[in-house]
Parts: sequence; C-alpha cells; structure tokens
Amino acid sequence: MPRQRFAPRRSAGARLLRWAGGILGVLLLLLVVAAGALYLHMRASLPRLEGTLDVAGLGAEVTVVRDADGVPTLTSTDRTALVFALGYLHGQERFFQMDLLRRRAAGELGALVGPAALALDRPARLHRFRARAGRLAAAAPEEDKRLLKAYADGINAGLDDLGAAPFEYLALRRSPEPWRAEDSLLTLVAMYFDLQESEGWDERRRQLAIDALGPEMAAFLYPLGTDWDTPLDGTRLPEPALPGPGAVPAPRKAAAWAPGQEEPALAVGSNSWAVGGALTGSGAGMLANDMHLGIRVPNTWYRVRLVLKGADGDAEVDVTGVTLPGAPTVVAGSNGRVAWGYTNSYIDTGDVVVLEPAEGDAGRYLTPEGAKALERVEEQLCSGGEACETLVVEESVWGPVVATDAQGRKLAYRWVAHEIRPDTVSTMLALERAGTVAEAVGIAHRSGIPNQNFTVVDADGALAWTIIGRIPKRFGHDGLTPASWADGARGWDGFLAPEEYPLVLNPDGARIWTANSRMMGEAALAKLGFGGYALGSRARQIRDGLQARQTFAEADLLAIQLDDRATLLDFWQERLLAELKARAASDPDLSAMVRPVENWGGRATVDSVGYRLVRAYRAAFINGVYRAHAAAVAEAAGAGSRGARRLVSEQAEQPARRLAAERPAHLVPPGHADWDAFTAAVLAEVEEDVAKAGGLSAYSWGNRNRAGIRHPLTEAVPQLAGLLNPPDEPIAGDAYQPRVAGPGFGASERLVVAPGREAEGIFHMPTGQSGHPLSGYYMRGHEAWVAGRPAPFLPGQPAWTLTLRPGT
Repeated sequence: MPRQRFAPRRSAGARLLRWAGGILGVLLLLLVVAAGALYLHMRASLPRLEGTLDVAGLGAEVTVVRDADGVPTLTSTDRTALVFALGYLHGQERFFQMDLLRRRAAGELGALVGPAALALDRPARLHRFRARAGRLAAAAPEEDKRLLKAYADGINAGLDDLGAAPFEYLALRRSPEPWRAEDSLLTLVAMYFDLQESEGWDERRRQLAIDALGPEMAAFLYPLGTDWDTPLDGTRLPEPALPGPGAVPAPRKAAAWAPGQEEPALAVGSNSWAVGGALTGSGAGMLANDMHLGIRVPNTWYRVRLVLKGADGDAEVDVTGVTLPGAPTVVAGSNGRVAWGYTNSYIDTGDVVVLEPAEGDAGRYLTPEGAKALERVEEQLCSGGEACETLVVEESVWGPVVATDAQGRKLAYRWVAHEIRPDTVSTMLALERAGTVAEAVGIAHRSGIPNQNFTVVDADGALAWTIIGRIPKRFGHDGLTPASWADGARGWDGFLAPEEYPLVLNPDGARIWTANSRMMGEAALAKLGFGGYALGSRARQIRDGLQARQTFAEADLLAIQLDDRATLLDFWQERLLAELKARAASDPDLSAMVRPVENWGGRATVDSVGYRLVRAYRAAFINGVYRAHAAAVAEAAGAGSRGARRLVSEQAEQPARRLAAERPAHLVPPGHADWDAFTAAVLAEVEEDVAKAGGLSAYSWGNRNRAGIRHPLTEAVPQLAGLLNPPDEPIAGDAYQPRVAGPGFGASERLVVAPGREAEGIFHMPTGQSGHPLSGYYMRGHEAWVAGRPAPFLPGQPAWTLTLRPGT
C-alpha cells in the first residue's frame, strides 16, 4: 500500500501573509484601474483640435488653425460667428477658469469649492452682482445682447463637445453649469474686484489715521505721493512736513504683525509705455505692455488672432492679442493700424458714504430727498453639501453697507462697478477696427471696463495716454475720507464726459510711460483722485530707460521690460553696509553679511545674497516704523481685519527714508530707547530671517523669489500638485523695478509691437495656452517667459486645423 503523502501544514503567519498579499494585489489592481479611469477621463476632456464639426447656432463657417503652442487663428466672413467660435474655444480649454471668475464676482465660490471660499463670498455678495448683471444684460443694446448670446452659445457648444467635463470638476465631484449671457458681465466684474477697492479701505484707513494719530502724523505716514512720482506732466506734490514733538500721539503698544508680513510691494498693476514714430525705424509707433497679476495655471489670458474677411476676400479685421476667458473681446493687442495696452490706473473709483441715522433709527438714513429706509435683502451663501447661511445685505441709494465706523454709523460704498455701461461689449469690439490713435481714444472714453491707464500707438507714428472706463464726477468733496452725502452738498454728478477726460497726445519727446503711479497733477488729478497709487520707482526707471535712447527697436523695449536693477534700494544698501561695518566687531553673524552687501550687484538676480539682505533690511525698517507708530490705526481697524493687514502706506518709502536719514529723537518708534536700539532690532529681525532660511549660503534671492505658480485646484486637492503645477524655479526681478516678479505674481504677459509690423513683435506668457497637463502644448512658451527670451507675437506655422460649420 503506497505511503500517503500529506502537504505540510502552513503556519498562521504564512496564511496571514498570503491573505495580506492578496488584499494588496486587489488594492494595487484597484489603484491601477482608478488611475486608468482618471487618465481616460482627462484624455476625454481635451479640446477638439482637428476635423470638421457641424455646430448648431453658428451663423457662418469658421476655420480654427492652431500653431504648435496652441495659439489659434480664427477666420470667418461673419464677426458674430467669430464671437461664437471664440466662445467655443474658451469653453473647451478654459471653462473652469471662467467658472471661478463668474463665481468670484457673484460671491458663489463656496458652492463649487467648499466652505473655505465663504470668506471671499461674504464681502463679494454684499454687492449683489448676480442681480446687477442680470438687469444689465436685460437692458443692453440689441447688438450687445446678440454678441453676448452668441458667445454664451459658443461656450456651451464647446463644453458639450468635450468627451468629458473638464477634469477639475471630477476632482471636486461637481458638474459644470451652463454659461449665461450675464456671466460674461460677471467676468468683467471679477476684474473690478482684482483691480479696485470694493470696500473703500483707502479712505477708511486715512480717516482712522487722522482720528488716531492726528492730521500731521497721518499726513506724514500716509502721504498722497512722494518725490518718486514720475507723472507725464512733471508735476510734484508738496511733501508733508516732519511732525513736531507736539504732533506725535502718546506711545501705544506695537501692532500685532502677521508672520511674514511686509510693506506693500506686489500690488496688482502693470507696466506700459510707448514711443512715437519719430523714434522707430519704421515710422510707426511702438508699444510695450506687461500686465502684472496673480499667475496661476492656466494663465489669466488666452492668446488669439481673429481675422474677419470681406466679400472680396481681404481682411476687414486682423487683430492679434490676449483675451480674457469669459469675455468675447481682445483685451490688449494690435490690429495692424493701432496697438493698445493697459496698466491699472489706481484713480479713485469709489467713495465711502457715511449714513446718518434718521431720528436715531439705524434702519433709516438721511438723504437730500428726505429719510429713507435701508432695503434689506437676504442672500443665501452655500458651500457644497452643507447648510446654507443667510447674509443680510443692506442697500442704500448710494450702494450697499460695507462696514460701520468708530461712532457706530453705517458706511455705504458708491462704486463705478455698480454702473457698468450696458454697451461695454460692443464698445470694446470697436477697438479692433480703430485706425488711428484718435479713434481709439474716443472708444476708450466710452468704455465701461475697469479704469486703466490706456496707452495706444498707431501705424502713422502717433501715441497717446488717457484713462479708459467711467470716471466719477465728484462735487463738494475730494473723496479722500468718508463723508456724509445727506444734505446734498457732496456726491457724484454722474460721470465725466469724454471731452473732460485727461489726455496726453503726441507729447514732446514722443515718449509715454505708465506703471500704476500718479500720471497727472493739478486740475487733471482733481478729476482722477487718489485710489492708492503705487510708488513711482518703476515708472522712473522706465522713463529713464526711454530717455537714454533716441531710437528703438522691439528688442530695446523688451530690455526695459526685463530691467531688474534695484535703484530704489541704493539708499538702503548704503545704510545697511554702514550699520554692518559699525557692528561687525561685536557680532560675527553681522560681520559675515558685510561682503555680500558690499558686492550685492544692485540687481534682483537669483544668485544675489546681498540683494535679499538689503531688501530684508528695508522691509524690516518700514514694518517696524508702521507697526509702532500706526499701532492705533491697526487697533481701530480691528485685530485680524483686512485693514490691520494693510497698515503700511503704499508710499512708505519717503517717510521711512526721512526717519532713517534724519533720526528725529521725538519720532523714535515706540518701544525703543533710541534710533540705535531700533536699528539693532531691525538687524536682529534680518538675522532671524537668515537663520530661518538656513544661513547665508542659502539666502540667495532666488531661494526666496520662486515662481510659485499653482493650479487653483491644488489648493483644494494638494495631491494633484505634482501633476498640475509647473516647476517652482527661481526667477529674477522684484516689485520695485520694471521686471516685476514674485511667488505666484508677475507679468501675466509681455508684448512689444508696432502696428503694421506685428511679424517683428515679441510676446511672452507664463504657463502657456493650456491648463490641461495632457495637452500637446501644455507649458509651451513658459520657458521663454522665465528666461526673457524673445518669442514671436504672431501665431506660428499651422499644426492643427479645425473647421466649424453651421449645423442644425
């Protein structure tokens, strides 16, 4: 009888390992399946690039030719069809970006991205722009209604033609909602929020400073301008006097200071300048423009060339430039006859109105027509699947209530954004047909976009500067501080007429420059007001760069755009070096800083340790002055409030320099025995910053000034950062020179172009045309932006061709 064989009995540990291995295998299989499903979804959400498509609602055939960078040229015989086709492309490639913009303006972000967005929704919803946009769209001229509808239809056609919803919605577990005509107006409103005050903080801060510090100290710490101003008319503002001992308030405890907070530098802004035809070899004017905004993936702008052909086959319109997804117009660019660009103007576009209660009733207020009741509207703020919260909005005849003052009075805000022109779309489309500077200026004065410095040149060599957008026509007040309008002695008498706008046309010298600082003085400034102008250091370097040459080619204007010289910091480098040498013998850490500061190079280059040290010294000095002297302002604004976070003046350079140079004993920052003690504290702050960075060897400017470009989705789903965010590489430039650059901020585009010579033009754009990581042109062009390498303004050779045909 054969011996019976028995398999050896497995131990419990072996069985456990086998069981765990099986589970692991299943998990790995599920992970592979999930990754495959995600990949397939993302592939399906890529835009259609080639073929022929019959599209319902399209009025005429449109050919879409993309180059290797994904930049399309749209050609048709019908302008409305081009609007539809542009909407189709925006809907296919940028819908999530557009959705964020319309929701930002309407205060509806929380419903898409969750509770964290409610902090943005609450102040935005006070303005009730969803309701305002609906009324505006209904009241628009027929041409604007037709254009808005064609664009919305195109967006929805493009969205519907995707094989899957944009991948961002999969990550958020949401579905995209169709685009409505009014949403394009909300996109415009979103730029008002980015570029202007929506709560009147500048006026409120000035009043808080006057109340807490007295008029002399307030005027000194918060000047309206400085010697750095470089206006086109050469005017200067009087410098506030150094406050005497009797004008300095009693010392208070220094204000709380958020970690890493520093003086305002990277304000939303831009550079733009122009030279006339007398200074170019072609006789055409030449324009440079780089608009400074937060930089994300995808970029703010979408590049495009639009060609409208007439019956004879010739181009009636041929315009190249950047569009804002969500809006159907070219924002900045060139049409062969005229080229135009923008910088944020920082004129005064809103006023804080003190509401005087009627007979002690907080629900009623006085007006020139008698007492009125505040209109109360309940708005629902929703965030995902959570319960909605109710926000009560109080409306006055001058605008919504945005705050209360120290006396408990309600403050309303009158803002140009509340009264956008109903013909804004058709007016902006008219720019693409402008043939001369004079025509373009006339269109600018009828426009309803957020107020900008409008710089324009034409092919005949003319150039001009003016303000685009509506300008309030104030009476009885200057708009610098909150005021009551109850007696009718103060207010707005509508808006300036076109002939009342400031204008500089073909100036002597044939040069114009703008960089967010004050542009005009005297009567023109009285019309424009003060809306928080930027320090004039960038404008001065641009002006000096333009005056250093008598002839210009495109590369010469690009060189000014890339100018990273730190002329503003020369004063602080000299002072820091003197302080370091004086203390070097007693402090080895300070002694080690002497050589890098001495050899700092004077530029914001990525390898400079000295530049970062000088910059940190200046920031610590200015911050120390304001958190000590303006502590009462922060206290009045409220701990943790936006006001307390914006304590430092945009014009802090001049008062800080005077204090550093003159060292008046009665103005030693409270909490310090004398100026030597204050300087020691500033240096200690710099030493601490160096230590946190890992020592001097790691304290290069590039280690701090990195690209910092992120896809907004990664804030909600950080696990996607490796897939969606570009490399966080060091970048040259800073806030005080033409080459503006900071983490997640900088030149959202650079263009240099002479109308009629677009083929010689230069263009840069960070992150490229697409925000989709599987796109064949994802991040194309980004390296040219980082390196400052010239890249063509016009689209390149065809890579993909798509034909859109009218369908049923």
